[in-house]
Amino acid sequence: MKKDIHPKDYRLVVFKDMSNDYSFLTRSTVKSKETIVWEDGKEYPLVKLEISHMSHPFYTGKMKLVDTAGRVDKFKNRYKKHYEGKIK
Repeated sequence: MKKDIHPKDYRLVVFKDMSNDYSFLTRSTVKSKETIVWEDGKEYPLVKLEISHMSHPFYTGKMKLVDTAGRVDKFKNRYKKHYEGKIK
């Protein structure tokens, strides 16, 4: 393995799943402009996630659609005629 290729600035960071407000604290080198006060009363950098292991269908066993910008609806509207023709 090559030496000195891994980052050395690991620190504690809070990751927050915005779809269900689940947060966890872990070590990371990710950069963040936002901060949050954690359960221990200390302030940590905050990284917002759209999906995590608490909301992903593979890990939860539930089919839950996460659509942050209406992408699925836009796709369905764009190809609506195509799907209606095959359904009939």
